[in-house]
Amino acid sequence: MTKISKSIVNTFDAVQYSKNEETVAYSKVTWRLIPFLFICYIVAYLDRTSISFAQMQMQNDLGFSAAIYGLGAGIFFIGYSLFEVPSNMLMQRIGARKTLLRIMVLWGIVATGMMFVTTPMQFYVMRFLLGVFEAGFFPGVIYFLTKWYPGSRRGAVLSMFMLGMPISGVLGGPIAGWALNSLDGVNGWEGWQWLFFIEGLPAILLGLMVYWILCDEPSQAKWLTERERALIIRNVKVDQANNPPEHGHSMLSALKDSRVYILSLSYFTFISGIYAIGFWLPAMLKNAGVIDVFQIGLYSMIPFGISAIGMVLISRSSDKRLERRWHLALCAFIGAASLSAITMFSADLTMSLIVMTVATTAIYTLLPLFWSITSAYFTGTVAAAGSIALINSLGLIGGMASPSIIGWVKTTTGSMSNGLFAISAMLVLGGIVLLVGIKAKDIRERKLAK
Repeated sequence: MTKISKSIVNTFDAVQYSKNEETVAYSKVTWRLIPFLFICYIVAYLDRTSISFAQMQMQNDLGFSAAIYGLGAGIFFIGYSLFEVPSNMLMQRIGARKTLLRIMVLWGIVATGMMFVTTPMQFYVMRFLLGVFEAGFFPGVIYFLTKWYPGSRRGAVLSMFMLGMPISGVLGGPIAGWALNSLDGVNGWEGWQWLFFIEGLPAILLGLMVYWILCDEPSQAKWLTERERALIIRNVKVDQANNPPEHGHSMLSALKDSRVYILSLSYFTFISGIYAIGFWLPAMLKNAGVIDVFQIGLYSMIPFGISAIGMVLISRSSDKRLERRWHLALCAFIGAASLSAITMFSADLTMSLIVMTVATTAIYTLLPLFWSITSAYFTGTVAAAGSIALINSLGLIGGMASPSIIGWVKTTTGSMSNGLFAISAMLVLGGIVLLVGIKAKDIRERKLAK
């Protein structure tokens, strides 16, 4: 710790807080921020992946092949990647509230507009625009939470926020099945058109609510007492002082940091696995013998629901031990093995559900573990928002690669097995790259002294 860091710690330690005060303060913060952000992330992921169910009707109604669907699913991430860093750097200037309001309202409009698609080109353009307007949401929230929580609390908080991904699967399946079955033909609209309308509208409404629910930083939180605001600010400052980054503080220094690209490569492989599940799970269930779209929606609740529980438990284990790397690598290896095993039981619904559930749990848990590592590495640097966005945007290219690879393989061979093997190999690579390229000392985290 530097002399300056010691001075900061000593200054804040002059004011003492009880354990109960800290518990109450963080309870207020968590209840204020996390449920709302959690709901926003559910809606974001629903709008991003709603085509995984819609495609079961769109392919027949519009004549889209699996390759067209795979490319359209993936092209979202081109727009997302191109505009993510500018979005987050703008957020540092104008604040989280204005940024999230802009992002959610615009992506909600485009997500709803997907109902009017009739040609492959329109499909591609709308998916690209959805990526452009959603860019910055996820890394923006990650950066926003670093202003409120020290590293020792961040893993659990990130896992609660990122539960939105599996929970969107729990809710999205039945909603999609109901819309595709029950609303098909209502008002002259196809079921898939109703699905886009129903799942796009909430983003607009939530975006308008952002301005009244969130504040840009703890010092502006009128719903906390003055002492509670000071405690939250103190813990973040002490955490930054206890764990000063050994790398450069500027965006230019971050661009020269090899670990930025190591993290991006690992994230690329993890995202490929996440979206192999997110975009193709309904098709996997259909291959296992489930024909009715509503039943597919109900069965999809099983892997997504159990993965939500697993994500919380594994993240708590990581927080308790302040160990991230091996937790993450083991999840990557288990996810890879389970994803490959799906191909062995494609005709057996029970075994398919078991291996899908293990794969979904392991792969989805990679997300909070990875961002705990990344946010710890960049916390306290002026380049934090831009660096986090850069890693996310580079890594999300995997979101295009994964569905495109599987879609092309399925169209070419009639089976997605070789595509799943390729994604499994990528997950193993990601786990190894992170273990070798990111050392424990790079992500030092300490529990705050009471």
